[in-house]
Amino acid sequence: MTEPKSNENVTVVDNTTGKQTTFPLLSGTAGAKVIDIRNLYKDLGYFTFDPGYTATGSCQSAITYIDGDEGILLYRGYPIEQLAEKSDFMEVCHLLLFGELPDKKQKDQFVWDITHHTMVHDQISNFFRGFRRDAHPMAVVCGVVGALSAFYHDSTDINDPWHRKVASYRLIAKMPTIAAMAYKYSVGQPFVYPSNTLDYAANFLRMCFAVPAEEYEVNPIVAKALDLIFILHADHEQNASASTVRLAGSTGANPFACIAAGCAALWGPSHGGANEEVLKMLNQIGDKNKVGDWVKKAKDPDDPFRLFGFGHRVYKNHDPRANVIRKAAHQVLNELGVNDPLLEVAIELEKIALEDEYFVKRRLYPNVDFYSGIMLKAMGFPTSMFTALFAVGRTVGWIAQWNELIEDPSQKINRPRQLYTGPTSRDYIPVDKR
Repeated sequence: MTEPKSNENVTVVDNTTGKQTTFPLLSGTAGAKVIDIRNLYKDLGYFTFDPGYTATGSCQSAITYIDGDEGILLYRGYPIEQLAEKSDFMEVCHLLLFGELPDKKQKDQFVWDITHHTMVHDQISNFFRGFRRDAHPMAVVCGVVGALSAFYHDSTDINDPWHRKVASYRLIAKMPTIAAMAYKYSVGQPFVYPSNTLDYAANFLRMCFAVPAEEYEVNPIVAKALDLIFILHADHEQNASASTVRLAGSTGANPFACIAAGCAALWGPSHGGANEEVLKMLNQIGDKNKVGDWVKKAKDPDDPFRLFGFGHRVYKNHDPRANVIRKAAHQVLNELGVNDPLLEVAIELEKIALEDEYFVKRRLYPNVDFYSGIMLKAMGFPTSMFTALFAVGRTVGWIAQWNELIEDPSQKINRPRQLYTGPTSRDYIPVDKR
């Protein structure tokens, strides 16, 4: 990856000293221009203060582009709407990893490689038994993914391109197996081994819901909808978990440790746990006839009740993923004919949010978390599994971000600065004199 060049500069004048300096103004292929402040401390003796890094670019990347004002999400330049309609998750994985959609031969080989890496080391099943049966699936996933380097230490040399490729394939392939095992363990059922005759999403459904006592037939509409969820969650630029993966990767940590760090960050309710919060909210509302009352509570600035699954921190107009998943959600609900009071609450809440002036004016549209939550519930997944499913889809994005970091010569160990507000230097006082 080459550094962007710039013929433009931004001049900064220090009003306290009169000192003046210039910083390069860099342009990417899309998005806002960026001021290169790497020499700020050297030139002026200052650091910047940016809590949450909301105005700071931590890296250059060619993977994903988001325009929140226009509601645009691109994977390697391809609009998410086109990929969701015309592609499948394995194609999207190849695109994110290698930068291009595969031809027929490349896709067949890639699918074969991923499919034949879905088995996990048999001793990992013993590792599961160290967890309490009622452990949250994400706690189990975080632990098991972090332990993979102990089982696959033949692919942890980050300076070896072949090791990086093998580790990438292993993580993408084994994540659904690990997530399914976490689910099976939580419900006290035996693990189901992956089947090389099924595609990625169908294989995951079978590993979650099949039992040895009877044959399990994958519903193709449900499998396609799950494949769509994986596509929509595959990457989302420099979000909290992707940034965490890059931060861990900057230290030279092995890829399994880095993805485990991403899993831990994803678990937060403000990130990957958002769709789980949607179901908790629907449970709190309880009855579709009470939705209007709860909407009034949400509008009341003095009421602590909060609606989850509406609006988005990045997308200020609309979430392009929500437009896609909304159609699939209704298709799945119709196909399964699920009679669930919570889903009735969700449908009523969606109707109000799309029509009520309060929501429309503030652009509080139902987002991807809202629809993915009700879809996954309809498929039979408990809310505790929602974030684990998110991790399955997001793994390829984390891996792509990690690989890009490793191959970027301008990257160095991440070391944010701080604005110190603690005590200044003081002398130690012996305990008997305090």
